[in-house]
Amino acid sequence: AYEFLRTRHRKGEPTQGWQVDRIARDSITKDGYGKWFVHRLGHSIGPEVHSNAVNLDDWETHDTRQLIPGISTSVEPGIYLPEFGVRSEMDIFISEDDVEITGEIQDQIHQIST
Repeated sequence: AYEFLRTRHRKGEPTQGWQVDRIARDSITKDGYGKWFVHRLGHSIGPEVHSNAVNLDDWETHDTRQLIPGISTSVEPGIYLPEFGVRSEMDIFISEDDVEITGEIQDQIHQIST
């Protein structure tokens, strides 16, 4: 989903929030876990964590707003099986000419409950 958005943005192609969600959702569904991905892909980020800008959402709202420079958003796919769940998050910032990951990319699994 990140690469999809980054490629389109670098080419100057407009992208709506639902399109990014759909790329991730289709990939997860293709791998057999679609029914276990039960939330939007990401939300806009502002001074109070969530903001009112575009969300990466084709699950709840089919967000047709365009991702434009100056917006920050989370990208957080999750799969929640009956026995356990897995979720990953990275935050991105859309600049004039690129889409940048704003923090370190997690490369280890951290168990948060048993």
